[in-house]
Amino acid sequence: MKLTTGQLHSLASQVLEAWKKQNVIIFKDDEKKVLLRMIEIIKADYQKELDLETDVNKMLDQLEKTNSGEFQRYKMYPLIRKQLAKERKIIL
Repeated sequence: MKLTTGQLHSLASQVLEAWKKQNVIIFKDDEKKVLLRMIEIIKADYQKELDLETDVNKMLDQLEKTNSGEFQRYKMYPLIRKQLAKERKIIL
């Protein structure tokens, strides 16, 4: 799922507001800086997932070339994705 910059900003703002209402967070810096940092972190995490998807598809393409007979891409996709995510310490 592709998120726009506006959607990322909205998501981070909503999380920040919920944390403020529940007194989960105490600001030591300006709220805008915290919000921008949250957006950066979300973008970085999202990019890691996109890179993972690209690598999984490359691996599946290679496997499909070598095992063209009975290769079932839809069955292998979740297995490879889960294994790569575990190796890279990405939480899905």
